[in-house]
Parts: sequence; structure tokens; C-alpha cells
Amino acid sequence: MSFSKYVFGAVVLHLLRWLFIFFFVSTMIAVLLYRWLPVPLTPLMVIRCVQQVEDGRVMRLRHHWVPLEQMSKYLPVAVIASEDQNFLSHNGFDFKAVKAAYLEHKAGGRRRGGSTISQQTAKNVFLWPASSWVRKGFEVYFTALIELCWSKERIMEVYLNSIEMGEGIYGAEAVAQLHFGTTAAELTRAQCALIAATLPNPLRYDSAHPSRYMLKRQRKIMREMRHIPLFHYPEEAKAYWPSSVFAPKWSGRRSAAFSMQ
Repeated sequence: MSFSKYVFGAVVLHLLRWLFIFFFVSTMIAVLLYRWLPVPLTPLMVIRCVQQVEDGRVMRLRHHWVPLEQMSKYLPVAVIASEDQNFLSHNGFDFKAVKAAYLEHKAGGRRRGGSTISQQTAKNVFLWPASSWVRKGFEVYFTALIELCWSKERIMEVYLNSIEMGEGIYGAEAVAQLHFGTTAAELTRAQCALIAATLPNPLRYDSAHPSRYMLKRQRKIMREMRHIPLFHYPEEAKAYWPSSVFAPKWSGRRSAAFSMQ
């Protein structure tokens, strides 16, 4: 090997090492900051705005952060019933759901995702929407990070404030105001189920003008909601669930409690 090739290889390795360190440190800082700070903007919001401009449409972005305690108590229940019924017990990945989705598709059924709410939160906040193995790899990384550093309560709060819920609509407060003429805190049980029914494809399904299929999904979600715990905040209720479920994995502190409907 010539000296020039050796030098070039050493420089490349040095750059890759520093790129890796920069990526790890910067992502850790971002995840730790978002453990407490509201998420003001996500990559998907920017991408959708660019797409609107490219298509000659008026740019639309409605997003207003509200704390979890200022949302309807039924909204977390509805999205858990619709998107991730094992949210309270898994560590970010639901391998049983992935296997069930694969077997259903293999048997000729509809294709559905096996992503958890934690995975969807990681994708929405830190990544781009296009599906690829590279993005999936980053999704696994960020999902593990937020499960390690955030409580389940915080993951749900970020999810409900950041997820796309319609054309240019992001989060519970925006969809409550635009589609129901109310606030996130005042959403009814039925309205929460209808919002959850749009989440597989919020650009196709409109909670303001539900189709027969959406109303059917709404009824199914409402039935499932009967078996999902409600979020609670009273101090005396915190012993209901193990602290390990709701606190960050590296923290022994309890974060939230639940009781059955």
C-alpha cells in the first residue's frame, strides 16, 4: 500500500469517527432536550410545506402544543386502542404485532404496519416519512433512545402533539379546533375515537367528514377503549402500575398512573 493511500484511509477513518461522535452526541442532546421542551417543528411538517408549495397550493401548517393534562382523557386511550394496544407494556417494539401483521399479509389479508406509538413518535419527531432500510435503522435507534430517556407519559404527549391529523394539521389542539370547533381538552370520547380512526392515513381519512368506513372504525375503536386504562395524575393513584412502565428506564421515579374505565 502506497503512503498516499494510507494517509487517505487514515483521514477517512478519522472523519468517520468524528461524524459518528457528532451524530451520537447531537442526537442524545436532542432527545434529552425534548424530554422537557415542546417540539416546535418536525421534518414531516417541513416536507409537507415544501410539497404544498411545489404543487401550487397555499402553504398550510396548523400546530399548537398543549400539555397532556390539557387534552381529553379519552384521546390517549383512543390512539392506544387504535394503534398500539401493548403501548403500556412493551419497550418500544411489539414483536408480536409485527409477526401478526406479517402472517395476516402472507395469508392474503390487508397490509398493515406493526409500528408502535414509540416508533411512530421517533419517526415523526426525528426522521423523514419515506420508507427505507436506512430510515428503519435510524427509527430503531431513536425509538430505543426515547424509551430509555422519556417516560411513557412523555412519549404519548409528544406523539399527540406532533402526529399528522389532516392536511396541514398536526397535533390534538389543531385538529380539535379545525375539525370539531373545540379544544383538545373538550374532545368527547366519540370524537377521540374518530380522530384515532384517521391515523393510518390522515391525508386520506378526514375526521371532519367521516366516511362509512371511518365510522365503522370509530365504533370498533370505542369498543376496544373499554379495555384500555385511562391516564391519571392524582398522587395517591400512582401505585396502580409499576413505576418501571411509566418512568424513563434509567430513572426509578414514577411518572403517571392509570385506572380502568
